[in-house]
Amino acid sequence: MNPVIESLVELFDRDLQKLEDEIKAYPDEALLWKAVPGTTNPGGNLALHLSGNLQNYFGAVLGNTGYKRNRPLEFSAKDVPISEVVKEIKAARAAVKKVLLDTKIEDFTKIYPEEIFGKPMTYMFFFNHLYGHLNYHLGQVNYHRRIVK
Repeated sequence: MNPVIESLVELFDRDLQKLEDEIKAYPDEALLWKAVPGTTNPGGNLALHLSGNLQNYFGAVLGNTGYKRNRPLEFSAKDVPISEVVKEIKAARAAVKKVLLDTKIEDFTKIYPEEIFGKPMTYMFFFNHLYGHLNYHLGQVNYHRRIVK
């Protein structure tokens, strides 16, 4: 396997496992959804958002999984059981891994099929963006969990 693809698979897989671990580390489900002054979204909504984002951009767009994203629900859902949130994270993890493993290194210079930022971007650019987005929100989940705990 190409080292670029291997690295991306390893990084996404590692950090989606960290997201799952963070969600499971909440001492009870109510705290997963607890609003904290000065923050916009609790950990549960951030995890649903990340899962929906990755299942959409990797799974639906590139992997033809049939996933239908409901972005507003990612931020409005409340009291979803931890087991369901973990199920979504696992689905995102599987979609990312499958698509990356099915991607050829020469595809990384191709233009991603959707314009997200108002201009064309390569697979490589967008994959890097998605990885940064995952880590940004993963850090927020970690802080939220520690604040409410």
